Amino acid sequence: MTELKHATVYFDPSLHKALRVKALQTEQSLSALVNEAVRRSLLEDADDLAEFRARAEQPNLDFEEVLEDLKRRGIL
Repeated sequence: MTELKHATVYFDPSLHKALRVKALQTEQSLSALVNEAVRRSLLEDADDLAEFRARAEQPNLDFEEVLEDLKRRGIL
C-alpha cells in the first residue's frame, strides 16, 4: 500500500453533510470518496489535454468569416 498524505480540506457545510451521508450509505470513508472524485477530475483533465493535442493541427475558424458565410448562404 502506498503511503497516504495528510491534508486539511474545508468543505461547504452542505457538501460535507452530503459526503458524510454518502460515506455511510456506501460504507466508504470521506477520504476514499474525495480521493476518487479528485482522481476522476484529473483523468478528465488528462482526456481534455489529449483532445486538445489531437486537434492542435486543425485550422482555426475566424468567427467573423463564419458569420459572413452564414449570411451569404441565407442562414442568418
